[in-house]
Amino acid sequence: MQILLNFSTFHILSDGLYYALCVILSLAVLLGLHFMSRVKTAKLGNQVSALAIALGIIITLVKKDILPLWAIYPGMVAGLIIGLRVASKVKMIEMPQLVALLNGIGGAASAIVASFAFLSLHGGSDIFGRLTSLVAVSVGMVTLSGSVVAAGKLHKVLTQKPVILRHHQLYSTVLFFILPLLIVVSLVGNDAGGVIYLSSVVFVSLAFGLVFAIRVGGADMPITISLLNSLSGVAAAIAGFAVTDILLVSIGAIVGASGLFLTRIMCRAMNRSLPDILLGRTSLQGSSVVTPAGQRADGAIEGEQGEGIQVGDPGFATDDETSGPVDVRELISRAKKVIIVPGYGMALAHAQHLVKQLAGKLKSNGADVRYAIHPVAGRMPGHMDVLLIEAGVPFEEVYEMDDINDDFRDADLTIVVGANDVLNPSARNAEGTPIYGMPILNVDECSNVLIFNYDLQPGYSGVENPLYSRKKGVTIIQGDASVTLAELLSNL
Repeated sequence: MQILLNFSTFHILSDGLYYALCVILSLAVLLGLHFMSRVKTAKLGNQVSALAIALGIIITLVKKDILPLWAIYPGMVAGLIIGLRVASKVKMIEMPQLVALLNGIGGAASAIVASFAFLSLHGGSDIFGRLTSLVAVSVGMVTLSGSVVAAGKLHKVLTQKPVILRHHQLYSTVLFFILPLLIVVSLVGNDAGGVIYLSSVVFVSLAFGLVFAIRVGGADMPITISLLNSLSGVAAAIAGFAVTDILLVSIGAIVGASGLFLTRIMCRAMNRSLPDILLGRTSLQGSSVVTPAGQRADGAIEGEQGEGIQVGDPGFATDDETSGPVDVRELISRAKKVIIVPGYGMALAHAQHLVKQLAGKLKSNGADVRYAIHPVAGRMPGHMDVLLIEAGVPFEEVYEMDDINDDFRDADLTIVVGANDVLNPSARNAEGTPIYGMPILNVDECSNVLIFNYDLQPGYSGVENPLYSRKKGVTIIQGDASVTLAELLSNL
């Protein structure tokens, strides 16, 4: 016990050793991120990064001589228990909102640390320390309120549609410029106003996070969550400057930079700019529907009779009115090259295990089965990958869009489960629509497409999908995917 209370006396961690360990642990976090970039090694990457963070906590406690402060241990134990319980109880379908909440908690933690740093420095000569403290508080509180709103939208406690207030842009602009003004005023203010300045920054930051998050639509949540994850890292890094903790600066910067990089990749995948997403300019309001030029509102292509949509028994669906019913069982039994495209509808229906079973049936017939994942499918980065791996889909069968997009034309069958906008051909030529220019999965190039969607309504973008009205080669089975897939499997 005496040894624990006198770590600093024996200089267990010299400055040189401490800095060396900080470099090693930072590199370990980077290595973990590298592993997480591949589905096959993602679990290992998560474990490596988590271990590095745990070791970082330990060496910080030792170096800063915090170990003797026994009051911190009940909180650490409580946090550990809560984290383990949440990890064991949360369902895969709830993972996006959990990630959003964790981003918010990270931002709040950084803001709390920075708040105490500011109060201890206010009125002193350390301008840099006070400045970084307030900036960390600001970024952390924006992350907290934005993440809570994002989690609420994902959990359907709040509407998933963009919420636009009267004079919304004015509110955003005013709050955005008030924040730095408050920070500057606090730097020159007297010591007695420290709590008032800090409280003002907290309030305005929370309001700004709320105002920017409520106008983001549900389909744009993957990008928003990626951005909030980045902001949580930025808040931690700035808080590290405030408390002069090099390890916090390093790891926070890694999280912030990787999050921004991922956000940029996802914006490119949707052909959208981040400001447009944050300002709610990428999705339609209400229930309005965009019909691309050359297409009627009923979904049929002008000059042709739209005959391609007819839905019925999972064993028999209609491909074309002139050709009669299509035996889905025969279609599946003949297919030797199959691509499965999962979407958010699969997540909502909890149908990933049924999709895996269907793939097993196809393989038993000698088919080669692969999965095509769009970068922004679902409600968080990697959402479809997480669900498929949880269902036991082999890593090597899961392909990113760029790696499989050219193979649709040679596939015998493409099976779509709960996806719409990410395969909407209108993205190529429907100028003026929210999805114009967005890279899509080339499902329409496949000769036979089997679609399991809840209904024929447009996706979140509100743009009609002309694939639904293709005259031949498209079979659509409407309804909850967990029900329709189960019926199909029983018929097979």
